[in-house]
Amino acid sequence: MGTSWTDLIFEVDAKNAIAAEAIAAQSTSLGIFIEDYSDMERILPLIGRADYIDEKLSSKDRTRVSIHVYIPDGERPSEAASRISERLSSAGISFSLSYSSVNEEDWANSWRKFHKPLRVGRRFVLRPSWEEYAPAGDDIVITIDPGSSFGTGEDETTRVCLRLLEAYLSAGDRVLDMGCGSGVLSIAALLLGAESAVGVDIEKTAVSTAVENARLNGVGGRFEGRWGNVLADRGFEESLGGGYDLLCANIVSDVHIAMKAIYSGRLKAGGKLVLSGIIDARADDVRSEFELAGFACTGSEEENGWIALGFEKAEI
Repeated sequence: MGTSWTDLIFEVDAKNAIAAEAIAAQSTSLGIFIEDYSDMERILPLIGRADYIDEKLSSKDRTRVSIHVYIPDGERPSEAASRISERLSSAGISFSLSYSSVNEEDWANSWRKFHKPLRVGRRFVLRPSWEEYAPAGDDIVITIDPGSSFGTGEDETTRVCLRLLEAYLSAGDRVLDMGCGSGVLSIAALLLGAESAVGVDIEKTAVSTAVENARLNGVGGRFEGRWGNVLADRGFEESLGGGYDLLCANIVSDVHIAMKAIYSGRLKAGGKLVLSGIIDARADDVRSEFELAGFACTGSEEENGWIALGFEKAEI
């Protein structure tokens, strides 16, 4: 039998959410969960179809935020309720308070309801493994679970990268995915028709996850995961080979700049380069550095201040 918890639910106006969350966090060392639908208007266009969102979620009040404080068996919920209520009142924050019981097993799985299939670009649909999705037309469905590793589509940097990848990749390409994380970019490339993909990451667990995700998506036989640091280990870098048709990397701007010679050395002349993880304030810096290194900027994608840049390596 799972452990039972008491869920104290403080509901406040959305404009007071940050202050109320801070008060709750300062008032208890217990677990806190914030239920906030105030940005649903921003999220819905990214999802692509309203029926991807559970009807109960899409109908939630977007002007209110609920702060959940979980009290385990053996502790008195009234003490935490009184302490937090007093501090909210002192701060002039109006709230309503309610209680409910939560089973540990239910709590552990309840987060799943917030993750639904997500359309990215024209063809890609990212879905968690527990959600069914019936492909329409030429949809390409990628199964990636939240938390499997970085790059599950919940971040803007992955989404803008996927959009450029869809435009740049040609059937039969050999792909190198630098900083592969969950492997989503390699998987997307292989499902689009790439001949092969090599995913490289400095984190060993990320490489293992990418290999497993490739297998789950039916492209494991064409994916190779490699663990190592190309900046610190020249031998490892050279072992990756060269002549790749497309190189993609979702890393921070400074690392892109530090690795520009490595990218150039791995790509064939005329090869495509897709870079993401670039905040808009650094986009011009990255573009200039790569143009000086012999790349022509040929496209870009932007979402919420994050940029992906597309380049082509100059012909020799």
